[in-house]
Amino acid sequence: MHYLGAPWLVRESRDREEEPAKLIRSLDLERGQTVCDLGCGNGFYALRLAREVAPGGRVLAVDIQPEMLELLAERADARSVDNVRTILGGVTDPGLPEGAIDLVLLVDVYHEFSHPEQMLGEIRDSLKPRGRVALVEFRAEDPAVPIKPLHKMTQAQCLREFGANGFKLVGQYDALPWQHVLFFARDDSPLAAAPLRPWAPDASGEP
Repeated sequence: MHYLGAPWLVRESRDREEEPAKLIRSLDLERGQTVCDLGCGNGFYALRLAREVAPGGRVLAVDIQPEMLELLAERADARSVDNVRTILGGVTDPGLPEGAIDLVLLVDVYHEFSHPEQMLGEIRDSLKPRGRVALVEFRAEDPAVPIKPLHKMTQAQCLREFGANGFKLVGQYDALPWQHVLFFARDDSPLAAAPLRPWAPDASGEP
């Protein structure tokens, strides 16, 4: 999304449409962790993540548009959030430190990558041995999701692309109104691989 459309990212209806509080709970974050909001925009999720990992934790907020990062910095300052570091990423490299990240959050951004293979390689290198990627994408299997098809992904697409680039599925969460949430780790991670639960209209990931 172009930075001129940034207000749409923090629209009032987003909490109702996407239920981000549920997503945040599903991430199982801990204080002191280092997490990345990749494709952070103006910080809708980055500021929420910052609260979850404080004190002692930090959020690396990555975007390819400097204007988005400026908007995020303004919103963080206005809320006295001081544990968010902005990073201007590139189309092949997000600029993350190697072996340092506990969780990379990708919300409706992976399908926009122009160089997914290179990006996944860099993301993989950035993870700690037990680090995870939370992939969030609008469900292509669900015709009721009011999003254009080019902005949706199926579970099969997600598994195929991550599996081909050194990742394994380690969990999922199915209780969001419109989106898949799939958790991946490096294929050499000590985290156990998890079988996929195919999405169904009555699927629920609630505990």
